[in-house]
Amino acid sequence: MIEPLLIDKSKKGRLAYCYPPLDLPRSFDHEFEHLPSHLQREGGARLPEVSELDVVRHFTRLSGMVHGVDNGMYPLGSCTMKYNPKLGEEIAQMAQFTQIHPLQDTSTVQGCLSVMYNLLEDLSSITGMSWGSLQPCAGSHGEYTGLKLIRSYFLKRGDLNRTKVLIPVSAHGTNPASAAVNGFDVVEVASNRKGLVDLDGLKSRLTDEVAALMLTNPNTLGLFEEDILKISEAVHEAGALLYYDGANLNAIMGKARPGDMGFDVLHLNLHKTFSTPHGGGGPGSGPVMVNDLLRPFLPKPDIVLREGGYAFDWDQADSIGKVSMFWGNFLVFLRAYVYILRMGSEGLRAAANHAVLNANYLAKKLKPYYEIPYTGGIMHEFVISVKNYKEQYGVTAEDFAKALIDEGYHPPTVYFPLIVDEALMIEPTESESLENLDAFIDAMIRIAKRAKSDPGSLKKAPISTPVGRLDQVKAVKEARVRY
Repeated sequence: MIEPLLIDKSKKGRLAYCYPPLDLPRSFDHEFEHLPSHLQREGGARLPEVSELDVVRHFTRLSGMVHGVDNGMYPLGSCTMKYNPKLGEEIAQMAQFTQIHPLQDTSTVQGCLSVMYNLLEDLSSITGMSWGSLQPCAGSHGEYTGLKLIRSYFLKRGDLNRTKVLIPVSAHGTNPASAAVNGFDVVEVASNRKGLVDLDGLKSRLTDEVAALMLTNPNTLGLFEEDILKISEAVHEAGALLYYDGANLNAIMGKARPGDMGFDVLHLNLHKTFSTPHGGGGPGSGPVMVNDLLRPFLPKPDIVLREGGYAFDWDQADSIGKVSMFWGNFLVFLRAYVYILRMGSEGLRAAANHAVLNANYLAKKLKPYYEIPYTGGIMHEFVISVKNYKEQYGVTAEDFAKALIDEGYHPPTVYFPLIVDEALMIEPTESESLENLDAFIDAMIRIAKRAKSDPGSLKKAPISTPVGRLDQVKAVKEARVRY
C-alpha cells in the first residue's frame, strides 16, 4: 500500500497543534518588503491541515517501510553498516551534550573538549599515526582534507611539479573525485591476477610528477595488500606520499596499523568503523590522521591540553585552515568514543576477527552457487560475480539485489568494483550471529535456484514493497524533485 502525503490527507480546519497568540508587533512584516517580487508568494503557503493522530500514524507507517540495521541485515559491501549500540545513543542524547553551543567559552565545555582530545589520542594509537583533526564531516570530506594536506606539503617545499595522484582501478569512487577537486590529475594503477596492486605497474608510474598513491587496505575486493611494505618503500623512494582510505579499517583494527605500513595520512569513517548511525546523507565524521611529516599542516584550531585545561590552539603557521564550520560533528565523536571505551583494545580486535570470520563463512557457503573471482585471503568482504547467470538466464546483478529485498534484506553493493562483471559486494560485519548468516545464505541460495528455474520472477522483484521496481534510467534523466 502506498502511503499518501500529508498534503493529500489534508482537510481544511484540522489542527495538530494550536500556537499561542502572537505577542510581537506586526511591524516585522515590513522586513520582507524588500524581497524581489518573483520571490514573494501571491498567497499563503499550502500547508497540510491534519490532526495530531494523522501525523503520528503517517510517520509511524513510514518508519515501518524503512530498512535499517535495527530491523534487518544490511550487507552493504564497502560501507560497514554494523549495529549501532544503544548505549552510544543514550549518552549522545544527554542534555549535557545536546544543550551546548560551539561558540561557548572553552572553560564551560571542558568535558566535551576532553572527549575530543582523548578520542584523537585513541585514534592515533589505533592507526599508528601522530595526531589528527576531527573537523571533516564525512569520509569524502576527510579524503579532500587529506589530499589538501599533501598538496600543502609539496607547495611548502616548492615542489610544484607533483601534480598527479595514483589510484588503483578498484578504489572507492570518491578517491579520484577528491584528488580532482584538489587540482591533481588522476592516474590509474592496474590490479594483478590476484586482485591486488600490480607492483611493477605501480613502479612504472612513480615519476617525479606523482604526489601520492591513494590506497584502501584491505581493498574493495576485501583483500589485504600483501606487498604493502614494498609499495610503501617504492612510493617514498619516488618522493611521493602514501594515503590510506580508512573505509575498510573495520577488518584490521587492533590487529594492524596503517602507520606501521608506511602511510603518511589517512581518513577514518567514525560512522562506519566505530559504530555510529549513518546513511541517507548523514550524519558522518571523517577525521584525518597524519604522521609527523604532515602534522604542521593539519586544520586549525588544534585541541591541546595545557596547565589550565583543554583549549583550542590557533597558532599553526602552516595549517590549511578550517575545513568545516565550528569543530565537526560532535555527537558522532561522542558515540565513537563511547564505542571505543566500551570495547577496549581486546574488543576492537575481536570485532575485526569476527568481521573477517563472518565474511569468510559466507563466501565458503555461497561458493557452490556463485562465482567468487577473488578468494585469495578474503578479509571483511567479498565480491560475487553473477556474470554466468546473466549469460545463461538473462538475470543481472540488479535482479539479484531486488530479489533480496523480497527476502527481507537490504541489497549489497552492486556493479562495484568495476573490475568484476555483474558484481555483488557483500560485507556482513561482525554484528550478525551464525543464525542470521545462515538465514542470509539460505535466501541467496533460493534466489540462485529461482534464477535458473524462473528467471522472469526475478525481473519483477521487488513485489513486497509499497512501490515496485523503478525505472532508474528515467529517474536520472527526468528527475522530479518537487511535488
